[in-house]
Amino acid sequence: MKHLLICTLLLLSSCYSIAQQEQVLRQKTVQAEKYRTYPEVVLLDSTAVTVSETGSGTFSVYKAILVQNVAGALSNRIISYDYDPLTAFAEFRYVNIYKANGNTVRLDVSQAKDYTAPARAIYWGARQIMIEVGQLKPGDIVEYEISKKGFTYALLSGNSDEDRFIPPMRGQFYDIVPFWCEQPTLRKVYQVSIPKEKEMQFQFYQGECSSSMRFADNRKLYCFSKTDIQPFRKEPNMVDLYDAAPKLMMSSTPCWQDKSLWFYKTNEDYGSFATYAPAQKKVNELIRGKKNEMEKIAVLTHWVADNIRYAGITMGKGEGFTLHNTQMNYTDRCGVCKDIAGTLISFLRMAGFEAYPAMTMAGSRVESIPADHFNHCVAVVKLSNGTYMPLDPTWVPFCRELWSSAEQQQNYLPGVPEGSDLCITPVSAPENHYVRIQANNKIDLQGTLTGEFTITAEGQSDRSIRRVFTTGWQSEWMNTMENQLLSISPKARLIQVNWGKNPKDYQSGPIKITFRYEIPDYAIVGQNEMLLKPLTMNNLYNQVRSYLSINTSSDKRKYGFRDACSRLVELHETIQLPKGYRLSTSKDEEKHSSAATFEGYIRQQKNNVEIHQKLMLNKRIYEANDWEGFRNALLSHKSFGDYLIIKR
Repeated sequence: MKHLLICTLLLLSSCYSIAQQEQVLRQKTVQAEKYRTYPEVVLLDSTAVTVSETGSGTFSVYKAILVQNVAGALSNRIISYDYDPLTAFAEFRYVNIYKANGNTVRLDVSQAKDYTAPARAIYWGARQIMIEVGQLKPGDIVEYEISKKGFTYALLSGNSDEDRFIPPMRGQFYDIVPFWCEQPTLRKVYQVSIPKEKEMQFQFYQGECSSSMRFADNRKLYCFSKTDIQPFRKEPNMVDLYDAAPKLMMSSTPCWQDKSLWFYKTNEDYGSFATYAPAQKKVNELIRGKKNEMEKIAVLTHWVADNIRYAGITMGKGEGFTLHNTQMNYTDRCGVCKDIAGTLISFLRMAGFEAYPAMTMAGSRVESIPADHFNHCVAVVKLSNGTYMPLDPTWVPFCRELWSSAEQQQNYLPGVPEGSDLCITPVSAPENHYVRIQANNKIDLQGTLTGEFTITAEGQSDRSIRRVFTTGWQSEWMNTMENQLLSISPKARLIQVNWGKNPKDYQSGPIKITFRYEIPDYAIVGQNEMLLKPLTMNNLYNQVRSYLSINTSSDKRKYGFRDACSRLVELHETIQLPKGYRLSTSKDEEKHSSAATFEGYIRQQKNNVEIHQKLMLNKRIYEANDWEGFRNALLSHKSFGDYLIIKR
């Protein structure tokens, strides 16, 4: 990181009149000439924040954008900005349009709208301020400034409106600043003014920026800047954007242990895990007859996971880092992740265990700087050997896992009385998430395929296959099974299916389903030959094989990548051929690397074609240098789905 004596660029709005601002911005358009093929160029993206003693921040967010073509004009017709009203307030200070013809339009910011932010699968309480700019033309410059107060996360609703702007860990300031862009940016600046007695640590990840610090008026002034930022080019199946793109992280919290102790005390003082008599009765019922600690932990975790429904918006007094109490959670039987985790912690304590909450980040990693980059709450339980075991009831409904392996290689911070450093969950072995298909088929002279296959699965693979039984209507079970065959061929006919006595009972053992079927015209029949695909590689249970959707077109990657989970896939298929027919070409392949391995063969034994393959994907999150080995194994696996040529 380069260090400068002083940050030379301040917000234009604080230094110039409107006419002067336009002149300065017009001069900057000369620098934008090298980006003339882009729809727009950001001339300046600048944020200045003043931090109070409480840790609350007052932000001034400034941006100036040069419109270069019709696409750029359309994308800037409306300016919007997201904020969370629980902890922040935002409004437009001004919006100016410097027209290419020399006119200046100053928008009436009192006409800005404040809407509920668009939601996807889950409803959040976030809001969005928005103002219509109107018709723009190439050469126009859009300039605006937004005033914001507050922070990202909430703790409790205070007695005054101002209390909601104070960070949960009172007096501590943090921020996470993206330094990437979708359009070329000539200059990006981030400035922080904090009381001089506050210590601040910062780190720039995935790149470099210029930085400086100086003292003025009993305050420390930090400035971070970067020029000529190129648009960030994403890669298919890339790790989270925050884990690959340039970003700045700042925090005044000294270390993770301090954060851990604060999180512990916050919930103990609030009384999040107080005993509740009806819940105690349920706990006693669940653990009755359980012989050891793991049996007790498992039954409590699964009951909470299966019975406390996820709701996207938190309710009641406690917000953010405060877990709601046992009575509320057990009575409502719903809540966000912290409420589900809190219920489990209460259950474990009522069963005699030491259990505590933990913070984590679903989707991206937690960096070394102790900032509040968390979006998910889990639990830890202290085992008899003195170690803590992470548990996540939010992610394991109807799954035998106690910590979802869809979250493996994930950082978490326990809130424990002795304090804790940042922890990470280990890689879950691929064998823990196997899917196996054993198929025995017969092809006749007309190309009709008859036979049966059995699929078994464990772990995350089991959960994916079993979902129709655990969360779907029983009346739809048979239709779902038929659809598996219809995905292979619209002519497929299901003769019989056996899913066992009670497929909803996910704790009884790995899922096992056996199909018997007939598929007319499965093979393409010629005069003395036929073509057919191995059934096991023909759209069969693709929903459990997420890796098939990974784009393998490029032989190199710049950034890390990820799959849904580590996985072991074993497929074995036997095809009995009509008399006199033989497999045209046999195949035998092996690919080995630390990221993935593949072994497979296609050969004829007497009158049968045997197709066998074993694919092992060793992690969920991979580094860029894992790509060659992973890709080679996956390409070999996919090639076993090519048509087989059978000749007489």
